[in-house]
This record gives sequence, structure tokens and C-alpha cells, in this order.
Amino acid sequence: MVVIRLSRGGSKARPFFNIVVADKRVRRDGRFIERVGFYNPIAAGGEERLRIAQDRLSYWVGVGAQTSSTVDRLIKQAGKTAA
Repeated sequence: MVVIRLSRGGSKARPFFNIVVADKRVRRDGRFIERVGFYNPIAAGGEERLRIAQDRLSYWVGVGAQTSSTVDRLIKQAGKTAA
């Protein structure tokens, strides 16, 4: 099964997450199919906190990819900020 989930990057105590499309069997930070955005939980000032490519996200959901609960929350958050 294909899932849309977070992949952790950044250094110790400074997390940075990529939103990726990956096979469920692959480890969290392992191989992925496509990167569709990022999430920076400690963004300050004018830095961008969240970016999601909505066209690619809708494509992957349309072909059957499942989103993780955290990514669902971030999608809703992105929708609120866009409106």
C-alpha cells in the first residue's frame, strides 16, 4: 500500500519534516516515491512553516494512497491558512 507520511530530517532538537509518498513497508526515513511538501514545526518570523503541492496530493489520494493522521491534520491546517 502507498502512504503519504512525514519523513524526519534536520538535526537534533531542530526537526524538519518532508511530506513524502512512500510504500508502507519502507522505513520512515528510507526510500520514497515522491516528495510533495514539507513541514517546519519550529519556523520563526517570516519562514514558511508548511508547504504542500495540492495538485500532487490530490493525484496520489485519487489513485488510492492513504494519508497518515498527522498529514491529515496538516492538510486541514493548510486549507485553513489558504482560505
